[in-house]
Amino acid sequence: MADELRQELINRHLITMAQIDQADIPSVPAEVDSYHSLFPLEPLPPPNRIQKTSNFGYITSCYKAVNSKDDLPYCLRRIHALVFAYDFHAGGETMMSRHFNDPSADSYFTKRKWGQHDGPLPRQHAGLLPESLIWAYIVQLSSALRTIHTAGLACRVMDPTKILVTGKTRLRVNCVGIFDVLTFDNSQNNPLALMAQFQQADLISLGKVVLALACNSLSGIQRENLQKAMELVTINYSSDLKNLILYLLTDQNRLRSVNDIMPMIGARFYTQLDAAQMRNDVIEEDLAKEVQNGRLFRLLAKLGTINERPEFQKDPTWSETGDRYLLKLFRDHLFHQVTEAGTPWIDLSHIISCLNKLDAGVPEKISLISRDEKSVLVVTYSDLKRCFENTFQELIAAANGQL
Repeated sequence: MADELRQELINRHLITMAQIDQADIPSVPAEVDSYHSLFPLEPLPPPNRIQKTSNFGYITSCYKAVNSKDDLPYCLRRIHALVFAYDFHAGGETMMSRHFNDPSADSYFTKRKWGQHDGPLPRQHAGLLPESLIWAYIVQLSSALRTIHTAGLACRVMDPTKILVTGKTRLRVNCVGIFDVLTFDNSQNNPLALMAQFQQADLISLGKVVLALACNSLSGIQRENLQKAMELVTINYSSDLKNLILYLLTDQNRLRSVNDIMPMIGARFYTQLDAAQMRNDVIEEDLAKEVQNGRLFRLLAKLGTINERPEFQKDPTWSETGDRYLLKLFRDHLFHQVTEAGTPWIDLSHIISCLNKLDAGVPEKISLISRDEKSVLVVTYSDLKRCFENTFQELIAAANGQL
């Protein structure tokens, strides 16, 4: 597996397995309903905090937790009185923290606002994002809105603080559905018209996100800075990107659809599709190298339940006799060989090769030598496989109470 992909997967695994010492943070409960092993994903709100946060106007907190029903990790978003459960994506960070946490990026708009900066507009080499990255984001976000709007729903959280970035450019929209619950009004006379308004608001929010990315600053979407921001976009980016932003942010009395921006994306869609397909090919190639690991691990796990087993069926020598003795010698053949000088001989390819032959039950013969070197047994891998399967089935039957 490529080192970069391996490191990324290891980091995700470490984050997924992270736990806290309950004594250090007693305010985090040990369990919530069917969820356990809670781990804070955001700084916890101070005790007795009464002011509301920017998250939906309520005090919120966010945790990773494991569901005891399926043993999978989830993201729990708590609105203090209510908890929403979402898929957990280890290593994800918000678009806000990835792109908008640099105070110097806002300096252009701040200085222009106070008349302290009359120099030229910044160009891409001065820190603006590559246009290809912005289009990659546009394709994903517009695709998400298209899926949501086609279902007759609205996103309502198209905001840099609610958009998660995993890996290099993969986006996911977080916290969907929360506004629908918090602001639910059963007395609404025309829910379809209200949903249409929310969908139009989604498109405006998408335009603001794209403009902020193009300016590399949240200050660019402030009303007093819009003209300067569009000048920056016009100078540094393509007319398609400028037209997309104008379409989403201007003439808001016109009914718009997320499908309308597809012509502006144009052939760039195929660029993103090709990149996704190439990434998929790379991952499949790496997966092909690792695909046999699960099968070999199952063999080793079964072998471990048989070898050196304590007294079984009232026979203290159970694992040392009959078929089990052959499997014990085979275990030594796998792991405990030594060189002529008596030093450990370690060869992973030997272990893998022997396990594959055992799994296939090939007719090849193998010499198994006892630890005292007084006995040499010549058997085939086919014989070993029969011993292996019969013995493990015997254990399974006992575990199920059939013996």
